[in-house]
Amino acid sequence: MPYSKLVRIDKYLWCIRVYKSRSLATDACEGGKVKIEGKSIKPSHHVKPGEVVTVQQGYVKRAYRVIDLLEKRVSAPLVKNFAEDITPLEELDKLKTEKMVSFMGRFRGSGRPTKKDRRLIEKLRE
Repeated sequence: MPYSKLVRIDKYLWCIRVYKSRSLATDACEGGKVKIEGKSIKPSHHVKPGEVVTVQQGYVKRAYRVIDLLEKRVSAPLVKNFAEDITPLEELDKLKTEKMVSFMGRFRGSGRPTKKDRRLIEKLRE
């Protein structure tokens, strides 16, 4: 593999929009939240096409298959050309549950509901 196609894992995760900044991706790698084949990796680890990268984000463990490497951050619609989201449905259901739990935890007297709160209330009534 030519040298120009080597990409660090922290840069790759930032480029495919898993993290908002490269420093957040680096911190996640150093904190053991990013794994390849079940092993925690350092931010300087080079990614190869075909590898499966697992990222722990809160309660959810997301999985991505590396399709192709890239040097620069791309727009959201183009991410599918470089990474395939293979997160199991059980993990995605945790996201929905987490949203509902955070909504139900609203304190009485905390003010008017936001637009997001109102939409969730309408969704619950359906």
